[in-house]
Amino acid sequence: MRPGFLPELVNDPFGDPALFVDLMFEGRALLFDLGDLRALAPRKILRVTDIFVSHCHMDHFMGFDWFLRISLGRERGVRLYGPPGFLDQVTAKLAAYTWNLVHRYENDFSLTVHELLPEGTMRRACFRVQRAFRREDLDPRTCDKGVVLAEPGFRVRAAFLDHGIPCLGYALEEERHVNIWKNRLAERGLPVGPWLKGLKAAVLNGSPADTAIATPAGEWPLGALMDCLQITPGLKIAYVTDVVYHAANAARIMELARDADWLFIECVFLDELAERAAEKKHLTAAQAGRLARAAGAKNVVPFHFSPINRGRVAELHAELEAYFRTAAGLG
Repeated sequence: MRPGFLPELVNDPFGDPALFVDLMFEGRALLFDLGDLRALAPRKILRVTDIFVSHCHMDHFMGFDWFLRISLGRERGVRLYGPPGFLDQVTAKLAAYTWNLVHRYENDFSLTVHELLPEGTMRRACFRVQRAFRREDLDPRTCDKGVVLAEPGFRVRAAFLDHGIPCLGYALEEERHVNIWKNRLAERGLPVGPWLKGLKAAVLNGSPADTAIATPAGEWPLGALMDCLQITPGLKIAYVTDVVYHAANAARIMELARDADWLFIECVFLDELAERAAEKKHLTAAQAGRLARAAGAKNVVPFHFSPINRGRVAELHAELEAYFRTAAGLG
């Protein structure tokens, strides 16, 4: 059974945070944070349709320029999401460059930027290459229960966390996963191909059995194709970085990452430096392990290691695992 989502960290655990999630059957990808992206192949960057930024410290946002550089000259639109102040920060980034020749581009590459506010609204603006990336404010939208993006089959939720500034954690939640039994299609004389995207969309949308599905052999009713499908619970991926360890943050993280199949969580210091971690508003390996266990995560991937831990990677993993695999309390 092939997964619908394929997550991978762009950099090694000591590098800038950035999580690339390939939507395998969508021909697109999502990106969580915009640290240094030079290790991400341009062909993958060009698959990205939505970017979810935790906050705009340099190691989480410097990749914006590289992303923009690769995307210029392409006919595409990208959506970005970030915390309070995000619109002004993107505006300032774009204003730092001179755009007097972009009218020569035949495309109209655009960025639609969403700024999440704690009261549950999203301020929005569009920046288009044909208008030299001048800011065009759009009507705000509501953000019900933290859901910032909802599409057939999956959604992305955000939670406000504390890093001394508002910092967003994210969870990517697949409602259900649809796999194809190729042998059963073959028995009907139906090949695999792009038409399966419409079949999957109909299932995920809860369409009735008599819904017409366009196939290479003409239209088939959805009900006649259901036994060619295997429907399983969806995958959940949570992304948490740059947070201080305290009760309110712990509660929000546990709710966001509840029962995640994969929790990507920062692991900056060993617990022997817990005081330093608190001063810098970051997690220790032990704290990350406690949170992962309390959330009921099935797998945990640590990242964002402090450079002072070079040569001590095994200790970081061992400490995290000790708290993730045992019933140690949250303390």
